[in-house]
Amino acid sequence: MKAIQYQTFGASDVIAFSEVAQPEIKTQDDILIQVKAASINPLDLKIRMGYMQQIYPIQLPFIPGLDAAGIVVAVGDKVQNFKVGDEVMAVTMANAYAEFVVVHQQFVSHKPSNLSFEEAASLAVNIGTAENILFTEGKLEKGQKVFIQGAAGAVGATMVQLAKNQGLYVYATASGKGVEMVKELGADEVFDYKTTDIIAQNIEVDLVADCAGGQSQAQLFELLKKGGKLLSIAGMPSPELAQQHGVEARFVSANLMAKNLENGLQLVKEGKIKPVVTKTFPLEAAAQAQDFLAAGGVNGKVVLTVN
Repeated sequence: MKAIQYQTFGASDVIAFSEVAQPEIKTQDDILIQVKAASINPLDLKIRMGYMQQIYPIQLPFIPGLDAAGIVVAVGDKVQNFKVGDEVMAVTMANAYAEFVVVHQQFVSHKPSNLSFEEAASLAVNIGTAENILFTEGKLEKGQKVFIQGAAGAVGATMVQLAKNQGLYVYATASGKGVEMVKELGADEVFDYKTTDIIAQNIEVDLVADCAGGQSQAQLFELLKKGGKLLSIAGMPSPELAQQHGVEARFVSANLMAKNLENGLQLVKEGKIKPVVTKTFPLEAAAQAQDFLAAGGVNGKVVLTVN
């Protein structure tokens, strides 16, 4: 099969469009999927550069790709709820930039019929991450307030919609065209972080969800109520600042098992969460796709299509 692969860590020029062996089902819980689309995540770039080896070690050569959508072509003997021909979306954690991928059934969901493969591929990691931050870790309830930093990005855009559908009051940041996009997604108040002094807005929230990271993270502590939480997917928050402000702060990852996507996918089926796919590239252009994301300013998700 054709796949994207790299033999060494480095810039996007290490990426090669290669012929590799097609994966096979190895356990009775495995599902073999013919990939129709795979998404590009910021984590893909960090893994390729070798930055994640302590947290998420990989072996080279490596086929990247955290999530995909496609068609079931084979199932293990213990697989329930899926059959050959089903259209699905899956969290793979690797190997999605390829024509075929094998995934354990607990990470596979049925693709909502109102989504294209490209849209479905763009959502799995986003929903799992947003659900984890807002509700599993954040423990937010209807009527509480959340501040989403980087709301025009892939995870942020999904988080805004999920939060509003659960009755939260949403403050959000974006820039340029992203400001209008985030307003259209339903955020109550949206600030252009390039032109607005966020601290001067006198905001007080129960949770700050940091999807952007960087130097601006330190000022986000000023927005929290005593006892509030700062949860980041984009860098480790300062424990010193957390103690100083009387809040919790930590880096969180996503819970990406299919059962944790059920709430979000039901909202997708009802048309209450809409995917935001900003650009698609063919599989063989994966290097250009990663460079496009790396350049910054991307609203929504970048997706690879597989023919």
